[in-house]
Amino acid sequence: MRVDRFLSNLPQFNRQQVRLLLIEKRIQVDGQVISDPRHEIRAFSRIEFDGQILQAGKPARYFMLHKPPGCVSATQDPEHPTVLDLLNEPDQHELHIAGRLDFNTSGLMLITNDGQWSRHVTQPQTKMPKVYYVETEQEIGPEYISKFIEGVYFAFEDLTTQPAELELLGPCSARLSIVEGRYHQVKRMFGYFNNKVVLLHRESIGPLVLDSQLAPGEYRALSDQEIQLFQGPPAH
Repeated sequence: MRVDRFLSNLPQFNRQQVRLLLIEKRIQVDGQVISDPRHEIRAFSRIEFDGQILQAGKPARYFMLHKPPGCVSATQDPEHPTVLDLLNEPDQHELHIAGRLDFNTSGLMLITNDGQWSRHVTQPQTKMPKVYYVETEQEIGPEYISKFIEGVYFAFEDLTTQPAELELLGPCSARLSIVEGRYHQVKRMFGYFNNKVVLLHRESIGPLVLDSQLAPGEYRALSDQEIQLFQGPPAH
């Protein structure tokens, strides 16, 4: 929300007063004087008027989780454990997942309470590469490489996948980099060749790689440097 709209919504200020407060540099957001009425604020922003707190804000939280297979990428599920069940954090209900993984897929998951940050990570326009280690039932041939670059047509959505990079590692193993997150996308891409994916593990999202020290089911907070790897500025 724009700072002028936030202030105008408060009972003590009208629009004319808000304009004056900003011109007179009496508004601070996260410790910085703000005079631009279009300045974007978030639920996490601390907003002050002449030192008086108008919004205390909440600390933004960011976690990396090593998702094990057999776990649902959801905040709650009546039948199966969810990824949030693996966390031991206060106010867990405020957290959400930035980019889901299928039930039996393992690997890197990002969990946060910062909606703007997670939208930047997951929105298609960002074209954030996601890298997966894949094992299949049958051999993977060089024709897969050219087909995945060309794109695979998905009839259900009536679309062709964005160009994807495939690196062959062994007869039935490969590393795949995609920039989308379609429903069962990796399995369906290999399904074009009638080749079943038997193991799928996400190694990285954009520049952030899964911490090798994390066992399946373990998690840790992201460092400031890791949060800032994504262009969407972190909330404080």
